[in-house]
Amino acid sequence: MISAYSQYAWLIPLFPLLSFLILTAVGRQLRDAGAYISIVAVFASFVLSVLIFVERIGGHVEDFTWNKLQWIKLGDFTLTMGFEVTNLNALMLVIVTLVSLLVNIYSKGYMHDDERINVFFAYIALFTFSMLGLVISANLVELYIFWELVGVCSFLLVGFWYFKPEARAAAKKAFIVTRVGDVGLFIAILLLFWYMPNHSLDFTAIHNAFTGGKIPSGIVTLIAILIFVGAAGKSGQFPLHTWLPDAMEGPTPISALIHAATMVAAGVYLVARTFEIFTASPAALTVVATIGAFTAIFAATIGTAQNDIKRILAYSTVSQLGYMMMAMGIGTTVAYTAGIFHLFTHAFFKALLFLGAGSVIHAVHTQDIHEMGGVGRKMKVTAWTFAIGTLALSGIAPLSGFWSKDAILAEAYAHNAVLFWVGLIAAFFTAFYMSRLFFLVFFGKPRGEHQDHVHESPGSMTFPLIVLAVLAVLAGFVFTPFNPWLGGWLTGHEEAEHANWVVIILSNLVGLLGIGLGYLVYIRRSISAESFVNGAPWLYRLLNRKYYVDEFYQGVIVRPLQGLGQVLNLFDIYVVDGVVKLSALAVTGIGRLGSRLQNGQVQSYGLVTLLGLLILVLAIAGRRFIHAG
Repeated sequence: MISAYSQYAWLIPLFPLLSFLILTAVGRQLRDAGAYISIVAVFASFVLSVLIFVERIGGHVEDFTWNKLQWIKLGDFTLTMGFEVTNLNALMLVIVTLVSLLVNIYSKGYMHDDERINVFFAYIALFTFSMLGLVISANLVELYIFWELVGVCSFLLVGFWYFKPEARAAAKKAFIVTRVGDVGLFIAILLLFWYMPNHSLDFTAIHNAFTGGKIPSGIVTLIAILIFVGAAGKSGQFPLHTWLPDAMEGPTPISALIHAATMVAAGVYLVARTFEIFTASPAALTVVATIGAFTAIFAATIGTAQNDIKRILAYSTVSQLGYMMMAMGIGTTVAYTAGIFHLFTHAFFKALLFLGAGSVIHAVHTQDIHEMGGVGRKMKVTAWTFAIGTLALSGIAPLSGFWSKDAILAEAYAHNAVLFWVGLIAAFFTAFYMSRLFFLVFFGKPRGEHQDHVHESPGSMTFPLIVLAVLAVLAGFVFTPFNPWLGGWLTGHEEAEHANWVVIILSNLVGLLGIGLGYLVYIRRSISAESFVNGAPWLYRLLNRKYYVDEFYQGVIVRPLQGLGQVLNLFDIYVVDGVVKLSALAVTGIGRLGSRLQNGQVQSYGLVTLLGLLILVLAIAGRRFIHAG
């Protein structure tokens, strides 16, 4: 069946783009109306996305591709641009537009007092346009254009409060680190152009070429790993993860938008979109699974020793993205579905947690969890919705995070025991640091300076929290051992996740153990938190300083490059500029000498003429004397 709505999918990114253009052109005159323009534009995109999604789940609908816009023509090669709608990107369209819509509504209350509020909404609109364009791109070159535009927008949004040195530094760091990954993706695209039949870069042709074994195996592995390098940059995988926690210097709604369903999900989406390349290379799958698993436990351990509420959630995002990559690296269709499924559920409960954190920060004016306490008594909506997000992220049944995390762990259990145990241990740490955060913020006695003025956030901020909390509860039921609908719909295979009671019991058990440990330490106080610090101060310091990865990069990469830059700067000043200045001085000196000779005195001209004649005579006489000799 041909889709009736997919042919209009190009309008979905167009609405936010129009919003950006309007806000950029006349934003200063609009005042509060700018927020409504942005909200209405994203709502229009959301409605059309839902129509496409509902149509595609209602029956067997063919993938729709419009790829007729000629962009570059070189000899026999023509690069076309267009858009494509599949089940995968139809799901992504709903996720991106829904989270963006809720973040826009939330931002109206959160950013109300900011004098650059319309600039903020313009940046969000441009970011949403870029992400939606990336999702529906018909070929890799088009995707790469939007990929880079997403990076530019993240730079603008993370550095929105540019008057703060930390925000400026975080924006530059995010831009530079993700560019490192983007170089890998760019080289992969060049290799694909060289080796693909007819130099075709559209996703259908890539699927056919790599499932048909038309590319040499060594090149397949190289291309897959380079694509993963690009994905690792955007999705914060080790060792390109360092930008993501620092991006917390941006406004909290941006943290929710970037770290929930949009920019960080782009890397996972890229791997899913080019999954045939990875399945054609077992070595590449091993790399993806290994890096993903390591990132999951690496970031989870760091999260246990952080004190900034947003940074804890940021490391949680890095860890959960590691889970998704680990699932992709397992390589089976069920694992592929589990990875996308976790991206789907994570979008809702992580956006909920970030927006909940923003609600708390808005009330207490600090991000340090040790300066909060007792917030739950005065912010009941925020507390209850945050609790739902915490339990979902901790993988407690029957919330959405349990079903998606269990699906990944079940596939790991079936195919690679090491990946399973790494994922299970990471789940324990996740439950512990989230219970630590929740108990310190919402329970106990107030510890901050502004606790007397704490009150619930306005309706524009609590409404998105309630919607996301409902989704965090219900979204998991689309793919369970008892309802495998999502797997068949995404992949076209009837293969389903099988109920593995060992995994179900263990994953719930470690989640409850992590929460129980947090309860004993931070509520009952039967275990002293200081005992962890004093018992192994070197370990706490190691985790608190994030394994000194930033310091390592600073010492091994940043400072040597800065030193090289200073050397090149001195070379430029004293050698390059020196030659230029010397040439200028020589020409100026000759000019001055000439001006002194042209002084208007006849006797001087006569003397010069006489000297010139004398030199000429001596030259002729000397030449004849030499020849005669």
